[in-house]
Amino acid sequence: MLTRRTILALAVMPLLAGTAVAQNLPDHITIATEGAYPPWNYTNSDGSLGGYEIDLTKILCERMKIKCDVVPQEWSGIIPGLTVGKYDAIIASMGVTEERKKVVAFSKPYAKAPNGFLTTGDNALKDLPDAGQSFDLAKSPKDAEAAIEVLKGKLAGKVIGVQTGTTAATFASQYFKNLEIREYPSFEQLGLELTAARIDVAIANVTAFKAVIDANAKGALVFAGPTFAGGVLGLGTTNVALRPKDDALRAAFDDAITAINKDGTNKALTAKWFGVDISIHE
Repeated sequence: MLTRRTILALAVMPLLAGTAVAQNLPDHITIATEGAYPPWNYTNSDGSLGGYEIDLTKILCERMKIKCDVVPQEWSGIIPGLTVGKYDAIIASMGVTEERKKVVAFSKPYAKAPNGFLTTGDNALKDLPDAGQSFDLAKSPKDAEAAIEVLKGKLAGKVIGVQTGTTAATFASQYFKNLEIREYPSFEQLGLELTAARIDVAIANVTAFKAVIDANAKGALVFAGPTFAGGVLGLGTTNVALRPKDDALRAAFDDAITAINKDGTNKALTAKWFGVDISIHE
């Protein structure tokens, strides 16, 4: 028979467990972003950071009750910087891929965004086939690869631009490897090369194109062809990246992300920055 003391002890245990989890959380963390991928994240003329993910980070840290510093980090070194302890998390429009999962752990997704094509309004590539269609390299590989074969014919003799180290770069090198592909260290430079007509088409996360489109005259830059997700492009979502050992911090991010997606906070935030709701609806 359970004594009164035993019953009280059992009742208190869940509270103590919750306290222990909270105590495992740091009270101050550093988060890395790229600072060169508008409107997700960018650097203002005064050196300050702005964009959707900067606003998002502030909200998540408030929900977790953790003080957060956000620092810029060049994309090519952003995962190595996390693994050696320069910072505690990455919030930089990073998607989940099998290769990345070998090195880092990921939170629940906070937004979704496939990859697509952008070209100039006077380029014949604006009429690429399957415009508006979405293909998943993992769920419907035959349909996706058939669409890619058609695109390869249309892109023959053209110059494709991608940002170094992105899933778009991996996608281009795997599926368009016999075509001319040029890599650029930042999305900003990729956009400049496209507007200057030094490349014919850019491949990237479709939401990143909004800032480039808005910065040019109406119709100067246009979406072309279909979008792709899955496979080497990851899940088509963006997630917080953390060190695998930091289970408590990852759980805290998961709870905060779930909360802001559920209560509409993230819906309003994505609509503000992208003009469309790309929050996660579970």
